[in-house]
Amino acid sequence: MGKPLEGIRVLDLTRVLAGPFCTMMLSDLGAEIIKVETPGTGDDSRAFGPFRNGQSLYFMNVNRGKESIAIDLKNEAGKKLLLELAGACDVLVENYRPGTMEKLGLGWDVLKAVNPRLVYAAVSGFGHTGPDSKRPAYDILVQAMGGVMSITGWPDSPPTRVGLSMGDITAAVFGATGVTTALYHREKTGLGQKVDVAMLDCQLAILENALVRFQVDGKPPAPLGTRHPTITPFQAFRADDDWFVVAVGNDALWKSFCDAVERPDLLADPRFATNGDRTRHYAELIPELDRMFGLKPAAAWLQLLEKAGVPAAPVNSVDKVMQDRQLAARNMFVTVDDAAAGTVTIPGNPIKMESIPESPTRPHAPAIGEHTDDILKRLLGMDADAIAALRAGGAVS
Repeated sequence: MGKPLEGIRVLDLTRVLAGPFCTMMLSDLGAEIIKVETPGTGDDSRAFGPFRNGQSLYFMNVNRGKESIAIDLKNEAGKKLLLELAGACDVLVENYRPGTMEKLGLGWDVLKAVNPRLVYAAVSGFGHTGPDSKRPAYDILVQAMGGVMSITGWPDSPPTRVGLSMGDITAAVFGATGVTTALYHREKTGLGQKVDVAMLDCQLAILENALVRFQVDGKPPAPLGTRHPTITPFQAFRADDDWFVVAVGNDALWKSFCDAVERPDLLADPRFATNGDRTRHYAELIPELDRMFGLKPAAAWLQLLEKAGVPAAPVNSVDKVMQDRQLAARNMFVTVDDAAAGTVTIPGNPIKMESIPESPTRPHAPAIGEHTDDILKRLLGMDADAIAALRAGGAVS
């Protein structure tokens, strides 16, 4: 049994994060990824740190296992070459600002005429429609505009960005979902289609219950630190040595919790009888729990709560995450061997399927244009003289 997307060829015109993360996901599912890069400079993220021996580990992290072809899309022969490659591929993914592909003469109308079965996925900041479509976008802009920063952080603190590029990553995940869904639709209809994913849309989509809470409460949700807005106690606590989290998600768990920490008084207190009561009386309950948890080390509380079946966990720093036994058992730490950077540990594939064999390694990230000759020979049947002529004319490198 082959991987689910084996036989699917993706022409990857993306750079930096949202697009490359999307095509990385497709690669892990078995697709062949042909990364189109600008001759000489390549993907912008090749210049992003951290670096090891001159190699960008940022670039490596999301571009391992892809093939690179260097094409100048401002060169007429380069554009013609791109269209020929689009005709030989199943999917094209790009994350340019809307309108860029059209300016290059490579818009969806042109591409679908070349290959009606092509799935064309465009991942952008604000989408390909609407009054703000052509605005430039970065992760922090859509986290801000989409409401995420307004509900992140602590009460009365300044707006807080989530500590990773949530705007890019969510767009990548929704983008990959759109591609696989369009491929399934193509199986039924024989036709490709355009998939338009906006980073801003994705931020709204992951607001969970903030949108409906506003409609009920009549005021915008505000930052709450680590606590949950409607479940209590459901947050981080400080033990006498470290932080840990407790998630008492229902009233049965509340009883188990009170029994485990030997606090029958809390269980009997009518202010805390139900989850709704506990949330309404949060200001009285949490200081009491803070005092109690400060009396023992985090490990002692975690052991006690785990034994009682109460959900709890340590707050791990990244060094501790890399030692997590569950993640290790799930093959979530894999390695890439690079000629310059050496062996680098990166995240594995979180989608576990019977048709995707687990491997402890991933192929290296390509050099700019590393596979140019091979791709042109294999996909387009070009000989060495034809490739040399393209190179001489500046279309490829």
